Amino acid sequence: MKKNTISVYLLMLSTTLVLTAEINAVYGQEKSNQIPLNDLTAFNDPGKSWAIVEDVNGNINVANSLTGVTGTGVLLNLPSKKVKGTDLYTVLEYGDVDIELKFLMSKNGNSGIYLQGRYEVQLEDSWNLTKSTSASNGGIYNLKAPRINASKAPGLWQDLKISFQAPRFNSSGEKIQNARFLKVLLNGVVVQENVELFTPTPGAVSNQEVAKAALRIQGDHGAIAFKDLVISEIKEKKVDENEGYAADPILVEANENTILRSFMDLDQGVRVVHAVSVGSANNVHYTYDMDHGMLVQAWRGQFLDATPMWDGRGNGTSLPMGAIQYFGQPALEVVKLANQQEAWPVDTVNSHYKPDGYVVDSGGIPTFVYKVSDSEVRDKLSVLDDGSGINREITVENGNNMYMRLAKSTQILEIKKGHYLIGDKEYYLQLHDPKAQVILRDVNGEKELIAPIKDHITYSISF
Repeated sequence: MKKNTISVYLLMLSTTLVLTAEINAVYGQEKSNQIPLNDLTAFNDPGKSWAIVEDVNGNINVANSLTGVTGTGVLLNLPSKKVKGTDLYTVLEYGDVDIELKFLMSKNGNSGIYLQGRYEVQLEDSWNLTKSTSASNGGIYNLKAPRINASKAPGLWQDLKISFQAPRFNSSGEKIQNARFLKVLLNGVVVQENVELFTPTPGAVSNQEVAKAALRIQGDHGAIAFKDLVISEIKEKKVDENEGYAADPILVEANENTILRSFMDLDQGVRVVHAVSVGSANNVHYTYDMDHGMLVQAWRGQFLDATPMWDGRGNGTSLPMGAIQYFGQPALEVVKLANQQEAWPVDTVNSHYKPDGYVVDSGGIPTFVYKVSDSEVRDKLSVLDDGSGINREITVENGNNMYMRLAKSTQILEIKKGHYLIGDKEYYLQLHDPKAQVILRDVNGEKELIAPIKDHITYSISF
């Protein structure tokens, strides 16, 4: 009886393994490798400008400035007058690949990811750029500009995903199909899709095209850092041609200050049902949660895709069309505390929170109004003139023992008086009142930045 049971188990296990292999073959997955950044052995003959560090720090106002923290896990390039920057090549060679990585630019920084050393996706500090070109962040150099400027500020980690199809050759070595960038995502936004590469881009290691070659990282144009580099070799690329909605998209533009109410789905499956999204001509937009008086997200790019809300019967939701910066799960941002050690309330039950809508000024900028405890709060948000982020001014009437939670994250670092770096280098926060008192406290393994409000507080967020 035991022998039969074991035999059946082994047969089931064998069948499962075969099915798994067949499924992987159908979807083209061959091998996925995270490049270990404990040392430089994954790269061929690295130049002296390259080093492995634990972390990097940049300065949003100083060009070509990054400093490394001793340790492992981050690839740092620091060229200088004394140390010439050189390009970096992987030891392994690749054909069809999916690449994922994080990169951090210095101010005015410039670099690039060359697939097979020949086809470049441009990396550049394009944060405040008003018109993108093929030389901008996420561009295919000298060929195609990114659809949207989805760049983040220098000194912040940015996400890049590349899906690449190598050129095809027949048995005689003749090229029968051009290389393609199937998709490029910058900070979660599709900036390139199905771009055919008739020839290598300028600066290629060679104009002779091949089936496989090393990945190349440009290193002679300035300081830059990388981490979480994953290269997945793909046996056969397959593109889903049925992505997105069947209906023609219904897009909402923001050529001037524009307000739209809808449901809004955040990360981690959270839905805001009384969301007010505000768009600006500076291509920086945000969503406000009326149920908590909270700025829940902001993004750079286009305004909203309202297809899910307005197509057919719709489901009430709209979608941000840009690189989103989330600010945490919905919660009250202004509350009454007995003292600065009291825990922040987890809900609105005992706060006597009551939303009172918003008023719009002559420029189309809303000020949100609500009551919490015995105080009236007025919350005015406006996009900074240079498009670098959002300014926020909170005023409180009867503000006894009222506090604002400016940020909550796993990491909060004061980089200079009144200037903070939030999360894993996700965004900057700057207080505009030099006399503002702030408290940085530890709460259950996280950091909270809170401030007492007597009558008002003003700060800005840059991302």
